[in-house]
Amino acid sequence: MVINYFGNGCFRLQSGDTSVLLNPESNRLKADVTVKTLTATDIEPGSGEGDDVVIPFAGEYEEKGIEIIGFPIPGESTDKFLKTVYTLQWEGMKFVLLGHLSKPLDATLMEELLEPDVLILPAGGGHFLEPEVAAKIAKQLEARIVIPSFYKTPADFLKASGKKGEEMEKFVFKQKDILADKGRVIVLKEN
Repeated sequence: MVINYFGNGCFRLQSGDTSVLLNPESNRLKADVTVKTLTATDIEPGSGEGDDVVIPFAGEYEEKGIEIIGFPIPGESTDKFLKTVYTLQWEGMKFVLLGHLSKPLDATLMEELLEPDVLILPAGGGHFLEPEVAAKIAKQLEARIVIPSFYKTPADFLKASGKKGEEMEKFVFKQKDILADKGRVIVLKEN
């Protein structure tokens, strides 16, 4: 599994020939499946270009052997935009994508998201989770690997989490590599 970061909330998760793109900001990046955590309410769900699949809303999906569940965030959605958080079950691992979240999650949703192998969460404050809140959520979810997004600098999140982040160009791993990890923070450089 390889995770690349393209700035703000955009990541590509790739295993072999299959890839998932999270929150692309343009059409220049391609993937088999695109997942969006913030979507205009007037967008129709469906396919992207070619065989690419776009998942813009809450629901249950299965694409390319990946089980994807989107959970709506009604407290943060508006008449114009819907916010969604996702879990992906892929190659025996659980990925939790918190995307555009700006407030703590309710207890019921926290239970659905518990114990991810990889947690990608916004940690820059402003329109996103404050670093202290993001650090608390990461700890509560008991993530093995935590990857922050939507920040100007990861320093505030690292301080709040009490962790030293490992800076990497890309995160390359197999499930067995992370089984002993708990709360390990990976700070990816923007590609």
